[in-house]
Amino acid sequence: MAEALATTTPRPDAPRGRQQGRGGRRDDRRNQAPDVPKEFEEVVINIDRVARVVSGGRRFRFKALVVVGNRKNKVGIGVAKGADVQSAIAKATDVAKKHLVTFPLTKETIPHETEVKLSGARVLIKPAAPGTGIIAGGVVRAVVSTTGIRNLVSKSLGSTNKVNIAYATVNALGGLVPRDKWITSDRTAAKKAESTPVVAESADEKPAKAVAKKPAAKKPAAKKETK
Repeated sequence: MAEALATTTPRPDAPRGRQQGRGGRRDDRRNQAPDVPKEFEEVVINIDRVARVVSGGRRFRFKALVVVGNRKNKVGIGVAKGADVQSAIAKATDVAKKHLVTFPLTKETIPHETEVKLSGARVLIKPAAPGTGIIAGGVVRAVVSTTGIRNLVSKSLGSTNKVNIAYATVNALGGLVPRDKWITSDRTAAKKAESTPVVAESADEKPAKAVAKKPAAKKPAAKKETK
């Protein structure tokens, strides 16, 4: 009995944490490096259970729809299937990161209005004034929330298929044209250049003014003398 007590009694020179039995684990948790913030934000839009008929019966799997964005100007959509929910989400996230789309931003909104039709779904997105917020619902809001857009007005028309709406929204964002590449902006800049007056190169020189010439006076015709 004395030998058993001697083996179970902690030594006095042993560290305090080891006497408690959990001190080592706590020290390991404290010494862990701080978590690095993720570059992309992942949002699971929808999870469905799908079935496949085989010779032995039905084979059930899960299909996940995931959107990935960096809260700036990149966004991607991924759809994948897996034996369980976690594997389906992981596969869909990898697919979304491989198909990222870059779009232009103008003062936390999109530069112009656009509408995209994909299969039976139609998505219309329009720029909005500061303070408007994201006026969208369902899938469109989930996609836009992972980007740097803060003001937007949208409308989903046609089909209610979430996969088609998500892909149509991403295609609409990817098809935006920056303001500096608009054809109308080039024409406006050319008109402004034509309307601006010519400035003299130095302070002493003054731009020459066009002087209108007066038409030359006609001489009266000489009268013939009659005898």
